Amino acid sequence: MSYSSSRLLLRLFHRRRHPILLSRHLLSSSSSFPPPDTPSTPAFIPSPRGLTRSESQFNSWVSRLSPGFTADDLASAVRAESDPDLALDLFRWASLRPGYRHSASSYHAALSAAIGSRRFSAAESLVDEVLAGACPPDLLLLNTCIRFCSSRKHLFSRAFDLYKKMQNSPSDCAPNLETYSMLLSAILKRLGKPPVSYVYLKAVRSLAKQMKMSGIIPDTYLLNLIIKAYSRCLEMDDALIVFREMPLYNSEPNDLTYGYLIKGLCEKGRTNRATELFQQMREKGFVPTGGVSMVLASSLAMESRFEEAIKVVFDMVENGKKPDVLTYRTLMEGLCREGRADEAFELLEELRKKRGGINQKVYDDLIEGLHWICQSDKGKNKEVCKGDGFDKSDSLD
Repeated sequence: MSYSSSRLLLRLFHRRRHPILLSRHLLSSSSSFPPPDTPSTPAFIPSPRGLTRSESQFNSWVSRLSPGFTADDLASAVRAESDPDLALDLFRWASLRPGYRHSASSYHAALSAAIGSRRFSAAESLVDEVLAGACPPDLLLLNTCIRFCSSRKHLFSRAFDLYKKMQNSPSDCAPNLETYSMLLSAILKRLGKPPVSYVYLKAVRSLAKQMKMSGIIPDTYLLNLIIKAYSRCLEMDDALIVFREMPLYNSEPNDLTYGYLIKGLCEKGRTNRATELFQQMREKGFVPTGGVSMVLASSLAMESRFEEAIKVVFDMVENGKKPDVLTYRTLMEGLCREGRADEAFELLEELRKKRGGINQKVYDDLIEGLHWICQSDKGKNKEVCKGDGFDKSDSLD
C-alpha cells in the first residue's frame, strides 16, 4: 500500500471515529507502511470509555454489600437509593447471586420504589412474583400489592387473587381492617347505577360476612363503605341495618353516613325516613353537602311537601350551599302547578334578597319559566271553562 493511500485511510477512520476498526487496520497493514525514515502520521490511540454516574453508583453499592449480604441489607440499600431504576437494577442483580433468595422486606422495598416512581410495568411484574410465591407471605407486602392492584383497573381481579392468598396463609398474614377497606373501595369505584351495580353487590355481601366471621371490628370508614355500596344498589334495608349496628362496634355515624342514607332513601321513594335522618343529622350538628340537600328538597317538592322543601333550601343557603337551577325549578314550578303562584314569586324574591341566594342570571331564567307556566295554566283553565259551557259574562241568577 502506498503512503498516500495509508494517509487517506487514516483520515477516513479518524473522521468516522471507529477506534477498534482503526487498530485492526493498523495491525493488518503495518507491513505495507513506508520505512521509519519516511515521515508518516502518528497512530490514533483510542482512550478507554469512562463509567457513567449510574454505573459508578451501582459498583459502589455492589462493593458496599458484603459477599454474604442478607435480604435486609439489600432492602436497606434499595430504600436508600434515590434513583428508582438503579434500585430496581440492584434488586435484579441480587436475584442472580447464587444461594441468595429475596425476602418480603426486599420485595416490599423494590415494590415501593417502583410504585413511587410510576414504573407500573415493573411493579406489576413484582406483584406477579409475589403472587407466585417468590418470597414468604407477609401482611405488609400483600397489603401493598393489593393497594397497587386496586388503583389499576386491569388489575382488579388480581387484588382478589392476593386476598385469597392471604386467606390461605398463616394467621399472621390474614386479611386485616386495611385489607377489607381497600377491597371495598375498589368495588365502589366500579359500582354504577342499577342493574349494573347488582353484579358487584354479591362481592360486598361476601366481604362483609367474611369480615364478621374473622372477628375484625370495623371502623366508621369501613362501615360507611358498606352503607354506600348498599345505598347505591338501593338496598336500603341492608344499609339501615348496618347503620343501626354502628354503636355495637363503638363507631359513630358522621355526615357521610347520613348523606349516603338520605340519598338512597330519596331515590327509593322513602322520603319520610330520609327527612327523619336529615333532622337527626342537623340536631347532631352535621352540615349536609349540597347534593344531599338538593336531592331531599327535590324529593319533597315532587311529593307536594313544599313547606318542608323550603326549609331544606333555606338551610342550604344559610350554610353557604347554593341550590342548582333544577332544584329551584322543581320547587317553584311545583308551587305554580298547585295554584300557589303568588307564593312561588314571593319565595323567589326572598331568595334573591337573601345573601348567598339566587344570582341575577338564575333569577331571570326562573322568572321567565314561572310566567310561562302561569300563562299555560290560565289557558288550560279557559279551555276547561268553555268545555263546560261556563262563561264569566253569564250572570248567576
